[in-house]
Amino acid sequence: MRTATLHAADAEVIHFDMFYKSFGVRGIEFSDRLKNFVNKTVAIKGFMAPPLKPESQFFVMTREPLAICPFCQSDADWPLDIVVVYLKQASAMISAGTAIDVTGTLALGSYQDAETGFVSQLRVIDATYRKSR
Repeated sequence: MRTATLHAADAEVIHFDMFYKSFGVRGIEFSDRLKNFVNKTVAIKGFMAPPLKPESQFFVMTREPLAICPFCQSDADWPLDIVVVYLKQASAMISAGTAIDVTGTLALGSYQDAETGFVSQLRVIDATYRKSR
C-alpha cells in the first residue's frame, strides 16, 4: 500500500498490528509481511514516547500515547509494540500525546546503540517526522 498523505509518496505504509507473526515458545517472530519492507522506505503513524531529553536524534514510537517515560519502567511494563526511530538529524521532541507520522528506512534485528547502550529489534532509520494531520 502506498500513500502520499505521509512524508514520502514512495513510502510503504506499515502498521503496528503487522509487526509480528507469533509470540510463541520460540519468542517473538517478525511477520513475513514486515520482513518484505526491510531496507525500504516506510511510513508509520504513532506517538512519540516521553523522551529522555528535550532534543535528541532518536526516540521511541508507540501505538498509543504513553504518560510516562518507558526507559524509567521495568521490562514488565515495557510495551511490545514499539519502534525505535533514529532521525536524520537531532530534533526537538514533541508532546507524547501528539500523533506523528514517521518516514524512514526499516531495519530489523538486534542492534545496540553505541552511544546509549539501548537495544532494539525494530527500527526506522534516517527518519523524519511531523505531526499527523
